[in-house]
Amino acid sequence: MGSLPEMSVNIQASSASVPSTPSWFGEITLIVTYLRQHGILTKISEQIRFARRFGRYEVIDFLSVLFGYAISGERTLEAFYERLQPFAVPFMALFERDQLPSRSALSRFLSALTEEPISALCTLFLDDLLSRPTVPEKQTGSLIDRVGSAWVVFDIDGTREAARQRALPQTKDLPPAARRLDEVCAPGYTGRKRGQVVRTRTVISQAHSYHWLGSFGNRGNGRYREELRKALAAIRCYLTAYQLPEARTLLRLDGQYGTGAALSDLVGFTFVTRGKEYSVLDHPLVQARLHLPPDQSQQRPESQIVRSLYVNIFILWAEIG
Repeated sequence: MGSLPEMSVNIQASSASVPSTPSWFGEITLIVTYLRQHGILTKISEQIRFARRFGRYEVIDFLSVLFGYAISGERTLEAFYERLQPFAVPFMALFERDQLPSRSALSRFLSALTEEPISALCTLFLDDLLSRPTVPEKQTGSLIDRVGSAWVVFDIDGTREAARQRALPQTKDLPPAARRLDEVCAPGYTGRKRGQVVRTRTVISQAHSYHWLGSFGNRGNGRYREELRKALAAIRCYLTAYQLPEARTLLRLDGQYGTGAALSDLVGFTFVTRGKEYSVLDHPLVQARLHLPPDQSQQRPESQIVRSLYVNIFILWAEIG
């Protein structure tokens, strides 16, 4: 039985730090290369403008950091900067830029950001989504009802996040207390979530293809009527791009839109939502209609509950609201 030959192993060590490439750098490279090949980065540089200048930095410099942070999955911007710093030059080269914005410059940019460039960026991404479908056949999917009619369904949903605020000490020798969440949160409806202040985010998506058509966030309960109008504008752009009629479109809305004033903006669309103002049922016009036979009654075999459908209730509701 032969013996193994003796082999020597040389191990060299150095005190110099050699950071490893972040695990998310490859994914960022792939996505940014795709955006550059389709001209998205060029459109951002040419079309997105901001009135205030930040030295040598442009809007694309700050957006590159936000893109990378969103893709990386790091818990905080501070952690993202620490992992990115050794690779700042190749990272910015992906966006055809030469210098990474400092954290202080990014903070000033975000605090001075206005609604106009955000809306322009949302419009740019929506136009790109609709101009380049994921499949050549422009498959949208549909929902078939009981009579065989096809409906394209869109979801307009408001999600609330609650934040808890601890009691702050207030004495004569301390300066007035200031909470950092005051700029992004406000008192509002918390639902089943625990907290004193909330932030509402409204998202618009196509229910079949999962196309994300928009997202709006605001303090407290949000500006839901303004956000609803923006959502309808995005949906109309989608219907125009795919040549779909509004008459065969079904909107599923969150209960915060269940008021007569908000639903008056939905003229031309078919929608499903939960009523928010139950006091409207006590109105004489509504009571008179409820005393008449319903347009349709439904009952499932496993239940004794009978559900009555009144078609003209919304028309009366809109007149009252």
